[in-house]
Amino acid sequence: MNFDDTPQEAAFRAEARAWIQANAPKELEAELSQPTVGRIKLKNHDILEESKKWQKKKAAAGWACLHWPKEFGGRGASPIERVIWQQEEGFYGKLEGVFLIGQGMCGPTLMAFGSDANKQKYLPPLASGEHVWCQLFSEPSAGSDVAGLRTRAEKKGDDWIINGQKVWTTGAHFSDYGIVITRTDPNQPKHKGLTMFWLDMKSPGVTVKPIKQANGQSEFNEVYFVDVKIPDSQRLGKVGDGWNVSLTTLMNERMSIGARQSTGFPELFAFCNDLMLEDGLAIDDKN
Repeated sequence: MNFDDTPQEAAFRAEARAWIQANAPKELEAELSQPTVGRIKLKNHDILEESKKWQKKKAAAGWACLHWPKEFGGRGASPIERVIWQQEEGFYGKLEGVFLIGQGMCGPTLMAFGSDANKQKYLPPLASGEHVWCQLFSEPSAGSDVAGLRTRAEKKGDDWIINGQKVWTTGAHFSDYGIVITRTDPNQPKHKGLTMFWLDMKSPGVTVKPIKQANGQSEFNEVYFVDVKIPDSQRLGKVGDGWNVSLTTLMNERMSIGARQSTGFPELFAFCNDLMLEDGLAIDDKN
């Protein structure tokens, strides 16, 4: 198996490497290059501010959300070009962490189920780092079993009124928008009667309470909804089809988290190349 770049891929890698060398925030290199557990915390800089600055610079040069269509702020790049970019960006990719949920999960869901007007308005600022999004799924009684959720959305004219609670919501305390799955028909079986919406996290009636972790950080939050009113135009998918919409979000979650190997890839690649089995190199084993 040949993992060498094609001539086109090599040219893309050279272009990406040159741009990163010329534009990366070198003043953060010492801290970003250190192994970390959980979300990185900078000593002398605000991580959210630095992340937004780096993302804005990438977007202006066409290096943001590489796999997204150009009309939504991406580059329309191939999957292998995305991998090459992540290899070259290396530890600077840690600055992308605050956008992982929005760009990796919320954005693709909005892309698949949002109106054309909403996609044109909200996806480019998400790609450029101007806006941060979160995913409001888990509840006190619905963690791994998302379909057991109790947060209600009731139709009132052209609007929906949301009441309930979410928990373990990553980044809700600094997010501008979020996607929220609710129960709109309590008389249906639990996987039915669900509907997905997106909302402004500064909407009246939304309260965010950070959860203090053992490591001293607060990445996760409780989010409360008390008579939060949102228009039907912010619904994602059909009424009662929220479970299928959520599957789009969750499948993109697997891909976005699994694909984000910003550091350690050379070591992992070397390990795979050098791993010996009884009959030779594992990488040559066709069984």
